[in-house]
Amino acid sequence: MNFSKDLLRLSILLIFLVGCNNDDISSSISNPTPKEYLKNGNADIFLLDGYVFSNAQDVEWVKELKYELGEQVGEITKQANKASKFESGTANKLPIGTKIFKTDTPAYIAIVNGEEIPYLKMVEG
Repeated sequence: MNFSKDLLRLSILLIFLVGCNNDDISSSISNPTPKEYLKNGNADIFLLDGYVFSNAQDVEWVKELKYELGEQVGEITKQANKASKFESGTANKLPIGTKIFKTDTPAYIAIVNGEEIPYLKMVEG
């Protein structure tokens, strides 16, 4: 009888540990949120279709990219400095009306007063 009780306790413990472990894995694989970036007062981000895009004009490899503009994939429709106010089309620095374009590279381009500013989609993993 003791063997059965011990086996049952071990089974319950293993189920509990595996369940906790899966939660840790799934939570660590989520994409970054505006809240994570807005902690840095210098962040220049926008949210589009559930993804945060971060200004990459100072990233060396992005500066060296040769790209062609593709289709327009979005437009900035709102400005906010609080993460709770962010929804698709919200930026903290880009002006309302800024058009966002895909390219044939990992960079997306925001056009402000004729200037092409590269942004990168922030994804985990």
